Amino acid sequence: MCGRYTLTDVDGHRMAQRYDFDERGIDPATLGRFNVCPTESVLAVTEPEPRRRAPLTVRWGLVPRSAQVVGKGSQPINVRSETAAGNRWFGSLMAKGGRCLVPADGWYEWLRSEDPKGARVPFHHRVDDGEPFAFAGLWSRVQVGGQDVVSAAILTTAANEVAARLHDRMPCVLAGPEAEAAWLSGDVDAASASELLAPLDAARTSAFPANPAVNRAGVERPDLLVPPKPSPPAPEQLQLG
Repeated sequence: MCGRYTLTDVDGHRMAQRYDFDERGIDPATLGRFNVCPTESVLAVTEPEPRRRAPLTVRWGLVPRSAQVVGKGSQPINVRSETAAGNRWFGSLMAKGGRCLVPADGWYEWLRSEDPKGARVPFHHRVDDGEPFAFAGLWSRVQVGGQDVVSAAILTTAANEVAARLHDRMPCVLAGPEAEAAWLSGDVDAASASELLAPLDAARTSAFPANPAVNRAGVERPDLLVPPKPSPPAPEQLQLG
């Protein structure tokens, strides 16, 4: 599962070096993000020509060719990796240039309270102590109401031992630059690309409590990555020693 994630770096040059694309094509608004939400514009990386990558601003939520209105009907933010290649829509994207990278440096998952009315506690998951990585994604470009719509979804897989503490699914985090190159490559068929979508090694994954303010879409600030400090006790709670 991946319903919120982060891409906190604001340095376009550093991002271009890490993901091997021309920084002149990057939208600065897709960087410095502490609470990326579905339907928002996000950064993706494609390979329009062999061994030439390009940054692309996409809508998070994959829009099908049959869509009459953006935001209505089935427009998934996540796609199950185990069944993607066998699905007519997702399989065609995997086989015909529809694979992309979605750069990130973390994602959120929530611990449900034992009290049905209690608030869920967010946790920020990181890879290699906070280094940038890439989700495996699928993207497409379609016409909806005469407008060009570019959109993407993130593939998911079974959770590793760390992520499974909160959810039985996790995003497909590609293992590193070599796996990212293979995922983008047109020389790698859909069946072989599917082999790249195994759960990330749990030893590379960590999770930390985050600020519950991240539960609200549109909230963007660095302190979302850490839990708030406890409030001081009210005067009536203090006791003289």
